[in-house]
Amino acid sequence: MSKTRIVVIVAGVGLLVLLLLAQREPAPLVMAAQAHRENLSAAISSNGKVEPVAPHVLRAQFATFVERVAALEGKNVKAGQPLVELQSAEMQAGLARAKQEMVTAEDQLRAARSGGSPEEVAQLESDRRKNDAEVSRLRREREALERLVAKQAATRDELDQKKLELERAEAQARLLQQKKEELGRRTKVDAERATLALEKARSEVLDLQEKIRSAHAVAPVDGTVYTLPVRAGDFVEVGALLAEVADLRQVRVRAFVDEPEMGALEEGQAVDITWDAIPGRVWNGRTVQVPKAVEARGTRSVGVVLISVENDKLELLPNTNVNVRIRVRERANALVVPRAAVRADDGRRYVFVVEGGTLRRREVRVGIAGATMYEILEGLKEGDRVALPGAVELRDGLAARVEDQK
Repeated sequence: MSKTRIVVIVAGVGLLVLLLLAQREPAPLVMAAQAHRENLSAAISSNGKVEPVAPHVLRAQFATFVERVAALEGKNVKAGQPLVELQSAEMQAGLARAKQEMVTAEDQLRAARSGGSPEEVAQLESDRRKNDAEVSRLRREREALERLVAKQAATRDELDQKKLELERAEAQARLLQQKKEELGRRTKVDAERATLALEKARSEVLDLQEKIRSAHAVAPVDGTVYTLPVRAGDFVEVGALLAEVADLRQVRVRAFVDEPEMGALEEGQAVDITWDAIPGRVWNGRTVQVPKAVEARGTRSVGVVLISVENDKLELLPNTNVNVRIRVRERANALVVPRAAVRADDGRRYVFVVEGGTLRRREVRVGIAGATMYEILEGLKEGDRVALPGAVELRDGLAARVEDQK
């Protein structure tokens, strides 16, 4: 074969190879991330509501109209400062009546304890003294007549007449004694009734005095009026809310954690609080009470966590809804990869490690999970590159063009 023919054949083969290579699809592009070290925090995210630690709630103790509102919602007040004034004219009139009833009951009790009314007691004692004197006189006269009859100086009829007068006087004495005993029994009952009436009157006086005092609603402590729902002229029922006051430097968040996440909760865990009304602001807190029971909240089964919060600037307001992030576990300088890179198969975790231009499946053991990262305890070393999911289906042995995630 001539040299020219050999050159032509070689050129043809080369051209064919180039055409085949030109028709071949390029390797797929896969994004990757490096295993690196950082401080990792595992957290529970939920919602919560702000509430004062020591709220003071003022309510109407009787149905009436609001006379005047002397405070403004959201303003700071000093202890004793007037907040709301209620109309109390009817209570004042009722108090005057109750005081008069109390005086009457006291007089009745004194009379009952002394044995009855002074007039009745005096009349009965006077009648008894007169009757006793009459009985004594008739007994003496009877004895004198008996001696005279024995000497036949008086008649039997005169003696019988005197005995009859004495029997009448003694019967009157017994009747007066019965009246005295009856008066004693009656006055005992009267004393019991008067005691009950006096206790009732005193209780009513104290109750009305307390209600009249409550008509002048004042701040119980230095703090902030965070609820003031009434206006002058409003009619309020018994128990209606007048105002709520508290020291808002001491607030807490009542957070609602779903039942499956409750096992990781402990007292003293750090908490980050955010409020949509002030974007970018984070309040620091700590868990002070973990759930003791599970309760239904809408469609959720939750446990209630109490969180103390620093609120020196008084920015967090009671009853506002906030976002809660409880840092349940923290690890310093942990080896981490993105959570998206870690997959599960039959309870085992694995990643696709980039070796040259090929992906290799490798089993790993994970530790705590952060919001975006997994801690890797075994299976990787710092600097290893792991593939991230994307448009290309990852598999062991896949040849790929790899770019690091930015």
